[in-house]
This record gives sequence, C-alpha cells and structure tokens, in this order.
Amino acid sequence: MMKGSTKSRLFKLMAALEEGRTGRKAVRKSIKEKEALISEIKSLATKYNVIGLIGLEGVPSREFSEIKKTLRKYGEVRMFRETLVKKALEELRLPGAEEFVRCLTGSNLLIFTNLNAFMLANVVERVVILRYVKPGEKAPSDIYVPEGPTGIPPGPMMSVFGKLKLRTMVKEGIIWVAKESKVASVGDVVSPELASLLRRLEIKACPVRLALKAVLDNGVLIPKERLKLDLEGFRNELLSAIHTGRTLAVGALLPLPEVLPEILSSAYLRATLLASEAGYLTRETASIVLRSAVCKAQTLANLLMQKQPGLDLPVVVQAVTQEVVQRPQEPREMKEAPEAEEEERKEVSEEEIAEGISSLFG
Repeated sequence: MMKGSTKSRLFKLMAALEEGRTGRKAVRKSIKEKEALISEIKSLATKYNVIGLIGLEGVPSREFSEIKKTLRKYGEVRMFRETLVKKALEELRLPGAEEFVRCLTGSNLLIFTNLNAFMLANVVERVVILRYVKPGEKAPSDIYVPEGPTGIPPGPMMSVFGKLKLRTMVKEGIIWVAKESKVASVGDVVSPELASLLRRLEIKACPVRLALKAVLDNGVLIPKERLKLDLEGFRNELLSAIHTGRTLAVGALLPLPEVLPEILSSAYLRATLLASEAGYLTRETASIVLRSAVCKAQTLANLLMQKQPGLDLPVVVQAVTQEVVQRPQEPREMKEAPEAEEEERKEVSEEEIAEGISSLFG
C-alpha cells in the first residue's frame, strides 16, 4: 500500500503534467490564430490595391460600429495588431511597406479598397458621426432645442428647462417646448445640466470625424499632408484652362466641332464690318453703310455751315433739330458768356472741308 504523503506527491505531479499539456495546447492555439490573422492580412493586401490607415483617437466605441458600417461599402474594414500587420507586409515585401508600418502608432483602423488614394481620402473626410456633447466641452456649433414634445414628464426637470431659458408648457402629461430656442452658441462651455438635457432629448451635436493618417497605393506611400485636395481650386483652374483653350482654338481657326460655330460667327462679324468700312452694299451692310454716310454728311454740313453761315443745307436742319432736342437747356449764366470767347473759336479751314468731302464720297 502507498503511503498518504506519497499519494499526495503523485497527485501533484500528475496535475503539473496535465497543466503543462494544457499550457502547450494554449500556446499552439495562440500561434495558429496569429498565423491565420497574418494570412488574412496578406490575402487582403493582395486582393486590394490600396490600404488606408485611419486613426481612431477620440472615436467613442458607440460610434465606432456605425463608422465601420459606413466604410464597409467601399472595401474591407478591419482592426489588426501592429506586429501582425508588420509581419504580413514584410512577408509580402510590398514597396513602401516599411514607411507604412512606421505610421502604425496608437489605435488604428485598416481599410482595404480599390479606390484610389484621393477618392478614399474624400470618402473618409465625408464620414461624420454625431455624438452627445459632454459636460465641460465647448459647443462645436450653435445648439438648438426644437419645438415640440420632449417625452419628459413634468417635475424637477421643469427647473432645468427654466434655467436654460426654454419656454415650456405641460401638454398630454409631458413637457412640451413652446418655441425652438438656442441653448448654446459656438465656443460656449456646455454645463452638466445642458449636457444631461441634450442626452435625454437625444440631441447629438458634437461631430466625430476620422483622420486618414496614410495610404499605401500600389506600393506608393502617400502621407496625410498630400491627401488633401483643393477641389474648388482645381475646378476653377480646369474651367480657366478650358476657356483659354477655346480662345486659342478660335484665334487659330481650328475647325473643331466644339469651336466651329464660334469661328463662323466671328468670321461673319468681321466680314460684315469690313464690307461696311469699304462701303460695299449688301442686304446685311446696307443699313450700316447708309447710317455711316448720313453721319459723315451731317459732319460735313456742320463744317460748311460754320464756314458759310448763309448756306441752306437740308442735312444741317435735321442735325440741328436733333441737337436741339437732345441737348439739355443751358443755364442763363452760360448763355451770357462774354463775346471774347466767341472770337477765340477757331475757324474751319478749307483743307478740313475738302477732307470731309473726300471722306463722304470716297
């Protein structure tokens, strides 16, 4: 028979051996899990062309699930340990992987996608999730409480509404806000009472935005500084380039479908002006040529009348009549100008009259 002390040592030895077997099994299981995760990272990195690294600092866990749900429309969204990502990228020997791994600091989210880096940056920038404002935080924008039922029964909360200067009334056994009111302006520190009321009214006023730290696009690492695009500036530059190109094409008379109507219109206008200047009568230029001739005739008649006041020219009568109608009445002081100014007027020379006649009759 075995003594009691010997039995006790035997049982302890058997327990230790069993514990060792269990520990080794746990180690083997952990190693297999890590290998499976590394294999999954390698598979995703091979399947997709772009790997985006999103920082999760300041993102609450409640909003995190909603963010993942939004981003899943554009690719695979996963969280991995830094060491596993580093190991997988090193085994794949991807270009730029070493610099990408250096950005894996803090809490991060990986998105594997086929969007190019700048489209991914635009998508991440547009992902905004609202959360409740915490006491002591500054209001990110003006906060309003809408008009209508609050679902809160009357009681101690009435004093909170009064403290926040909200007009209320009791209706149907609950508190109603009588009129939409602003309870905080941008930059104001949110009090505990206001934060509690906004939570009870389910008003989320603080936006949660994501930060894209880096993108590995087909082996090219693009840091966050180079991912920001001025889309409005790019649009303006593109429109300016299109306008300049059209102007050059019209000036060079390039027979392109986009500018051909403008070229024909410009050519027609130039031909009409040239024919009018040359006095060439057509259906299109007749009115312009005649108006120009009448204008020159009136100018010549005025010159002749200044030289010979006794001439009775019909054109002069028309010109003078129009001048009388159009010219406003001069004040009396101007009519009583001294005769010295009349004598200082220059007489029209015969050479000027001859030039006028030659310009009128070609």
